[in-house]
Amino acid sequence: MSDVLSKIGEGLSNSFLMAWAVWWALVLGFAISAIVQAWVPRERIQSALGGPGPRPVALATALGAASSSCSYAAIAIAKSLFQKGASAASALAFQFASTNLVIELGIVIWVLIGWQFTLAEFVGGLVLITVMTLLLRLFVSRRLEQQARAHALEADAGHQHHTAGGLLTLRQRVRSLDAWTDVASNFRNDWAMVWKEITLGFFLAGFIGLLGDSFFNTLFIRNSNHALRTVENVLLGPIVAILSFVCSVGNVPLAAVLWSGGISFSGVLAFIFADLIVIPIILIYRKYYGGRFAVRISALMFLTIVISALIVGAVFGAVGLIPQVRPTRADIFGSVRLDYKLVTNILGLIVFVTLFGLTMRRGAAHASCGASDASDQHAHAHVHVHAAEQVHDH
Repeated sequence: MSDVLSKIGEGLSNSFLMAWAVWWALVLGFAISAIVQAWVPRERIQSALGGPGPRPVALATALGAASSSCSYAAIAIAKSLFQKGASAASALAFQFASTNLVIELGIVIWVLIGWQFTLAEFVGGLVLITVMTLLLRLFVSRRLEQQARAHALEADAGHQHHTAGGLLTLRQRVRSLDAWTDVASNFRNDWAMVWKEITLGFFLAGFIGLLGDSFFNTLFIRNSNHALRTVENVLLGPIVAILSFVCSVGNVPLAAVLWSGGISFSGVLAFIFADLIVIPIILIYRKYYGGRFAVRISALMFLTIVISALIVGAVFGAVGLIPQVRPTRADIFGSVRLDYKLVTNILGLIVFVTLFGLTMRRGAAHASCGASDASDQHAHAHVHVHAAEQVHDH
């Protein structure tokens, strides 16, 4: 019994130490994301997102990169765009961009597993969108797309929210308490949307980190030729992500443990890319668009993830950007001591409390999700939908 309690304590300690290592990065990333969501103008973008060609997809990519990293918010906003006439390619491009090209995800990846993975994540996000656009019609016909749009129009379109900062210049926003309250509202709702996934990610990573290398040796092919090992890892990475039920920033701690355990560079990327096809999100696709469309786009995204991870891995390998030294478990989980992390984490706590405090000026309505039906709560996306609705209102 004492051994069991000791292992539980060690797992919880690992989870805390990993959270300690990235707390400041999470706060910084979400703060920057909140500023972008509240202050980046999106007027008249929606009308340009329909139709074929690279321009609507490029605009959707830019809009997604200026959004939040929450996977559930991403699919809710994408549904709203799709309802208003955006093409399936644009809606999916928005989803990939908002979960792969956002600052908070890149910062956390950099802190936990290195700048090479952050660069690969951003490059990979663009590759994902390109490959998805090229493959779309192999999986989704125009007729099926129209059927899915009709189905989506019957779904709840979410809530409309307006911001005081939207009509101000950048200098006015910086000086406006209302504009900073807009930022704070986005910040609070970002946390409300993903804190469960982030907590679960740290929790699972802490306990999976207790597993020895022998476990990972049986899970991933290591003693084979490079090509076979890479393909196996890239196929297995998304499957592990799907079964873990963890998405958004929450799967980065797990990615760090998998990298330490022996999965390939491309396998790590495939794992991180797969946050849009975890089981709860696939069920939401079915609710939004119908079963056939949900199955088709899930298969499309799985194939896109595999191909993109292989492409990025091959390119980074060719130019020598794949790290040759893997972190140990001690490197990943770190320790609490008097160093720069203590200072940055205290500053992060001050920013966190200050922004949460600002939201009290308007009340905390829509600031958090309940626990009775996680899929529906996240699907509504609360304030995140206002990023798309700002587009529609104009």
